[in-house]
Amino acid sequence: MFTNRYHARQVLIHGIVMAIQITFLGASQQVTGSRYLLEAGGLKLLIDCGMFQEREFLGRNWDDPPFDPATLDAVVLTHAHLDHVGTLPRLVEQGFNKPVLATEPTVELATLIMLDSGRIQEEDAKYKLKRHRKKGHKGPHPVVPLYTVEQAQRTVPLLKGYKYDTPLTLNENVSVTFIEAGHILGSASLLFDIQDEGKNRKLVFSGDIGQHNKPLIRDPAKIDTAEIVVMESTYGDRNHKDAGPVDKQLERIINETYKRGGNVVIPTFAIERAQELMYYISELAYADKIPDIPVFMDSPMAVDATEIFKRYRGYMDDETMAMFDKHEPPLRFPGLTLVRNVEESKAINTRTSPSIIMSSSGMCTAGRIKHHLKNNITDSRNTILFVGFQAFGTLGRRLVEGTKEVRIHGEHWPVKAKVEQIHGFSGHGDQEDLLNWLSEMDPMPQRLFLTHGEMDGAKVLEGIVHKRWPHMNIKIPAYQHSVEL
Repeated sequence: MFTNRYHARQVLIHGIVMAIQITFLGASQQVTGSRYLLEAGGLKLLIDCGMFQEREFLGRNWDDPPFDPATLDAVVLTHAHLDHVGTLPRLVEQGFNKPVLATEPTVELATLIMLDSGRIQEEDAKYKLKRHRKKGHKGPHPVVPLYTVEQAQRTVPLLKGYKYDTPLTLNENVSVTFIEAGHILGSASLLFDIQDEGKNRKLVFSGDIGQHNKPLIRDPAKIDTAEIVVMESTYGDRNHKDAGPVDKQLERIINETYKRGGNVVIPTFAIERAQELMYYISELAYADKIPDIPVFMDSPMAVDATEIFKRYRGYMDDETMAMFDKHEPPLRFPGLTLVRNVEESKAINTRTSPSIIMSSSGMCTAGRIKHHLKNNITDSRNTILFVGFQAFGTLGRRLVEGTKEVRIHGEHWPVKAKVEQIHGFSGHGDQEDLLNWLSEMDPMPQRLFLTHGEMDGAKVLEGIVHKRWPHMNIKIPAYQHSVEL
């Protein structure tokens, strides 16, 4: 048991345990950098420890947190995406040495994410330093990685895996339950039961809420009730279904690009989105709805993540389980090449016939996708297809907003390729999904904090929630805002 190994401090005022306090340290009026400090029941917990990816806020990844990491009792993870786990190794270097609690698949995927991120940090620093030397340029800051592979490796032993729907006792006042969030494999909403001044109070961190009826993973599970909810709002201002079924959109884009003799280049998140794309492309290929065209999954992490998906098939939806039982693996099909090494990756761009190239990162902030963009973005026959949310300040966001020129690896490239986006692929639920998830609680929450969304989208969602449930207290917290509850 957690409490047998780690003794919680009791914070008392006149003999009574303090009220709940939340400090919003990321994903506040923005999408990335999820990090919330929860102080409750004598415990000090960090909910997620994500990397900021918007260009404007990259400096926050280097900042020391406004608390001593050594004083934390645990970190609790909602899921394994970089914007939720990407700065864990840095937290460990700053003194954190307690357990990191997550679902079992999240432990494996987070390990993969952190090691890959450490590698990318090292490679990007080396590449940038080489470029600076070549041009005789010296930047205002030292060119060093945020953390290294070795530092990421030191973080891995702290990860502890738990099952869904089984309360985990943290001390005599606090327990947490991981509940299926339907976002990626192993993703969870966190339900905290907190004994506070003799009352049992329920607090939920939604994590990233998925869509219903998505391939591979289960739907988000119902949460009966909670007094306080911290909920994501990524797509608080829109619905995915407006653009039609994603398979039809994907079919159209592939066929149109093939007829032009071009490549379809897809920046993709290595976990869940890559596997979902493989699923849809295989369905189109087997149904002869797209031509025989080589498909390259050029992301070592996506290849490794696919193997983790196969090991945790019991966490997938019934349809996917049935495919495995019939020996019809949903993540393999003729024409698919899984690319690991650099030489194979470079060889893709020497091809002269059409192909589909999937590579990370999904927002084009790092990784091999930058090399594929350089080699494809200046040719009008090609299509750059985005299949996920593009945060403000990222290269991906500038492309979907129609910029005519981009800067990649220190050089400027005219954008002549066609740029398309399919919103329905997103692992995030849309406005309707978020409202449905919230409405299933009975009684409804008294307090709602909207996070993990840009201000415009969060404001739209705030207005709709207020109209439906006028007695609910709703806030869109700012960065480093603290609230006692």
